[in-house]
Amino acid sequence: MAYAIARSSISAPRRSGGIAFFRAAVAAWRQRRALERLDANARRDLGLSQADVTREINRPAWDVPQSWLV
Repeated sequence: MAYAIARSSISAPRRSGGIAFFRAAVAAWRQRRALERLDANARRDLGLSQADVTREINRPAWDVPQSWLV
């Protein structure tokens, strides 16, 4: 019985971790697409150059900050 309880408590975080990772990847993809649509004035207001924007939008969707996965 203790083995079954311990095993179920170990597998649950993996599923939620996968869901959290998927949500973070989708959020990153959406934010990078929005960043791509900014005009020069908006980029300047944020302190970003075109090179900064290009570098960010070319990152893969799964490349998200570790803090987003908590």
